[in-house]
Amino acid sequence: MAKWLLVDGFNLAYRCFFAIPELSRSDGFPTNALHGWVKSIWRLEDQERPRGTVVFFDLGGAQDRLALHPEYKANREEMPEPLSRQIPVLKELTRAMGLGGIEQEGVESDDLLASWATALARNGDEALIVSSDKDFAQVVGGPIRMMLPPPTANPKLGWRVLDEAGVLEKFGVPPRQIADYLALVGDTSDNIPGLAGVGPKTASRWLAEYGSLEGVIAAAPTLSPERFREPLAAAAGRLRLNLRLTTLNLSLPPPAQANGGVRAAELFALLEGLEMRSILAEARTRYGQPELF
Repeated sequence: MAKWLLVDGFNLAYRCFFAIPELSRSDGFPTNALHGWVKSIWRLEDQERPRGTVVFFDLGGAQDRLALHPEYKANREEMPEPLSRQIPVLKELTRAMGLGGIEQEGVESDDLLASWATALARNGDEALIVSSDKDFAQVVGGPIRMMLPPPTANPKLGWRVLDEAGVLEKFGVPPRQIADYLALVGDTSDNIPGLAGVGPKTASRWLAEYGSLEGVIAAAPTLSPERFREPLAAAAGRLRLNLRLTTLNLSLPPPAQANGGVRAAELFALLEGLEMRSILAEARTRYGQPELF
């Protein structure tokens, strides 16, 4: 069984940007996210020793979900300008490090990553999804697990693996009910409104009793607490729409992977131009040319 790291690109990039104090080149170009990116990838690869690492980026996709719900993700703030300036360079570094980079116009990267993970699992391989995005919990199970970043409040915990039992402990429902759970409680990060007043405990209790969102809707006339009966019946259509939004598309064919192996000379030149000297020294050691420093 081969192990693969599947990286949610923007999820990790944002974390690196906010986790590291401001760093910049001598001309003022920001490099804090770039430092964090390279160090995080190396740390994960050293820890997990995967056969390969594939990074997934959004290109402003989600066209199918926007057709269903035009306000999907409309509440998200613009990417901070210092981070947006680093993204093209981050992608250059990713390619030079020999990591497969996947992005597809009109398709959300979450769907691409989840499809890739399930395809690996069908082939008997192990997939570790590097992301804190709770949507991916719905595909966890067997050879598919999540790698959660260190919590901000306690970074010493390090990266943690979330398996099927961990999903149940964290959310109160198993992976197969995560999409139903999110449809009920809503997902503020994606601008998906849940049923007003329904929190994690109520949603998980309903799903444990009725099995699915459809089961909960069918039970509306006798639902407990009683105050939710009429609102749930009235919101049935919207909740079904929510479920379509929260369910990952696992049927996408694996896209072509642009991965030609490590391009050491290109990587060294990029790091030197960015004045990332300590990382450049480590890169030369890692990629077999320690005599250059």
